[in-house]
Amino acid sequence: MRNKTGVARLLEIAGERRGLLIVSGLLSALSAIVSLVPYASVYFILRELLEHAAEPAQADGAWMTRWGLIALLGLLGSLALTYAGGMASHVAAFRILYGLRIKLSAHIARLPLGWLNGTSTGAVKKTLEQNVEKVETFVAHQLPDLVHVAATTVLMISVMLTLNVWLALACILPILLAFGVQMRLMSGPGTQDNVKKYYDSLERLSGSAVQYVRGMPAVKVFGQTVHSFRKFYADMMHYRDYCVKYTDQFQNGFLIFKVVLVSFAAFVLPVGVFLLSSNPDSVAFASVLLFFLIMAPGISAPMFKIMYLTSTLRDIREGVERIDRILAEKPVPEPEHPQKPASFDIVFDQVGFSYRADATSGEALAGVSFAARQGEVTALVGPSGAGKSTVANLVPRFWDVSAGAIRIGGVDVREMAAADLMDTVAFVFQETFLFYDTIYNNIAVGRPDAAPEEVYAAARSAQCRDFIGKLPNGYDTRIGDGGVYLSGGEEQRIAVARAILKNAPILVLDEATAFADPENEYEMQLALGELMKRKTVIVIAHRLATIRDANLIVVLDEGRIAERGTHEELIAARGLYERMWRAYTDAGQWRLGADREEETASGHAAQHYGG
Repeated sequence: MRNKTGVARLLEIAGERRGLLIVSGLLSALSAIVSLVPYASVYFILRELLEHAAEPAQADGAWMTRWGLIALLGLLGSLALTYAGGMASHVAAFRILYGLRIKLSAHIARLPLGWLNGTSTGAVKKTLEQNVEKVETFVAHQLPDLVHVAATTVLMISVMLTLNVWLALACILPILLAFGVQMRLMSGPGTQDNVKKYYDSLERLSGSAVQYVRGMPAVKVFGQTVHSFRKFYADMMHYRDYCVKYTDQFQNGFLIFKVVLVSFAAFVLPVGVFLLSSNPDSVAFASVLLFFLIMAPGISAPMFKIMYLTSTLRDIREGVERIDRILAEKPVPEPEHPQKPASFDIVFDQVGFSYRADATSGEALAGVSFAARQGEVTALVGPSGAGKSTVANLVPRFWDVSAGAIRIGGVDVREMAAADLMDTVAFVFQETFLFYDTIYNNIAVGRPDAAPEEVYAAARSAQCRDFIGKLPNGYDTRIGDGGVYLSGGEEQRIAVARAILKNAPILVLDEATAFADPENEYEMQLALGELMKRKTVIVIAHRLATIRDANLIVVLDEGRIAERGTHEELIAARGLYERMWRAYTDAGQWRLGADREEETASGHAAQHYGG
């Protein structure tokens, strides 16, 4: 069976029932019928005047007044029905938008980080916002308009055919021409391919714009302009050129469509004059011709509403395809029979991993085996690119291993439910992400059901109380747009407070005190020391002094374990760790005015070994 596409697929994805859409359609159809009442009233009034053209005083004034009131009631009734139909369609549209965004967000949250890293933020943002937003325009506005046009057209053509077939055919001809132009615009040769290229161009521009904004500090520091950011500039020029080409492609069709819709009289009048010439004294036919000339705008006016229907349907079809591409990505698989560990030792057993499925870029990890014991601190050190962060990210299944296994308490992490695994592990990364929300809510992310007293206690333990107290609204101060921006050290302390509040049995630290100022680093170390008690702790170390007392230090180099042991054991072994330690201590003694040769050697060593 063929898969659904376009609007049908959109409703299927959103899981929206069609009840409100049906109600909206019925109300729109009734509104279309009632909207013709004023036109009919004008016709009856003019017919009355035409029949008494020789003696206008003989015209029935009461009759014409009655039709005038009917016209007013028809106008008010049409407006009321249009409002009711619009309310129903808007409620349906917002429900569909909600369903789409919730479904997309939930699915993206289950995808491996590899997909997110390989997809630009701008492309995902455009799908979640712009492509989905097109749905609201169609469902809330254009779908009722489409029903309105269809009901108006069918009713009018039925009435016209009963009055005069030839004049009716003269009205039908421009309608068929207009719809023919619409269909040509919608399904012409290469149209959908051009739409895809247009959206690809817009998607690339969105991604480049995000990168440009993120790189703005470097652009300003070096006094550059948008022209220096070649990719953004090239994507911007490509989008401009394609927009011009895209517009040119539809220009003629759009003009023809518009001209045809305002030309009903040009089709009706010649036919009417020809028929009237055979019987010029027929008042009855003159009345019918007058009816057609008055009622023709009753068809053309609503048909202008479908002027943008073609482009919207193309947008929806393309947007649905892009949404489907995201939904087609396979999430991290959930076990059929999830297990829970009895303890929280972490064992890496011959773990191999590559960021690319084809492994063309080589393995990030190969044959990695070690055990991080509960209640102990295991430190990961090594040169830049050695695989330290990869090891840490594999624990919560941000990616799945390519070979071997990772076990928590003897249970393979792939056999644990995702929710249980996330509850088991807490992270403090060197690069901290804060939501555009209050300080309180950013800390409460660690455990949303925590009591306020627990949130405040976590903030105190992470040494946040002093700087939060200086903010304009304390814990209710918003971060980001419309609020305040925190320093790197303050952001990291918020992240530490989250981890303290979560109180998970496994803790992963990526140099959690990297941005702490000297006067607060000691207090943060105390807070982390309290946090780490009785937990399985994995520390990704950049400043080697912070992990001297670790129970186990695992030295990684090019994705493999080069050494392991305590600080004293590794120093005595005089291997890679000892060279890193020497480079680290030498870098710490660097000062202005030092011997140039010694300074250069120390700097090169520190750079190579990640000191």
